[in-house]
Amino acid sequence: MTEKPLDGNELAALRELDSPTVYNTIEMLRPERQGFGYTTDTMVSVDPTMPPLVGYAKTATIRSVRPAGKPADEVRKIRLGYFRYIAADPVPGIAVIQDLDGDQAGYGSFWGEVTSTTLSALGCIGGITDGSIRDVDAIAPGFQLLARKVVPSRAFVHPVDYECEVNILGMVVQPGDLIHADRHGAVVIPHDMARDIAKGADLITRREKIILDAAKSPGFTVDVLEQAMIEASKLKE
Repeated sequence: MTEKPLDGNELAALRELDSPTVYNTIEMLRPERQGFGYTTDTMVSVDPTMPPLVGYAKTATIRSVRPAGKPADEVRKIRLGYFRYIAADPVPGIAVIQDLDGDQAGYGSFWGEVTSTTLSALGCIGGITDGSIRDVDAIAPGFQLLARKVVPSRAFVHPVDYECEVNILGMVVQPGDLIHADRHGAVVIPHDMARDIAKGADLITRREKIILDAAKSPGFTVDVLEQAMIEASKLKE
């Protein structure tokens, strides 16, 4: 990535927002981004009550239906290279992993107690995958995971590549992309607008409040709604 990473306060401001609000703000600030840059299918959250994940994508691809078909030392070399990549800047990192097994994606889980604990110790704060997770009750404390499904086995899971483009349920991710994710799914935040998201979200919230207050008022009618919509549209900052 070429942009300066966000500092702790900037990351914290984004964690105060949910992913629908983040995406609404992206659409408002950059209308040409409407309709892409987010996951488009249901995902399982290991703990829906945890705060949003906000960090930088550490991308990889995996397979699990069949053995790697490579010597064990070669597979180990790829895995260790991946761990070094996870530990490197930018931080905080989010492991974003595409399962290449197509209709059988998630056949075996890359994620469980050992992997979540290991990656957490290397500075990774969570993971997003179109594959599966397991060991749900033993995932590292504070480590959020979003996945397509939950399974009991790792099968023949192995890394194929890392630091590469991935597609997670319609969300195309490049290494180092800024990611926001919660129980709704995940969103790629264009880094050059990341510092404007919190302010933009505040504007959206104030606009919505005008309409919500009107809808909750006695004697609410379409005419009242129309006036509220006009008032909301007048808010610019």
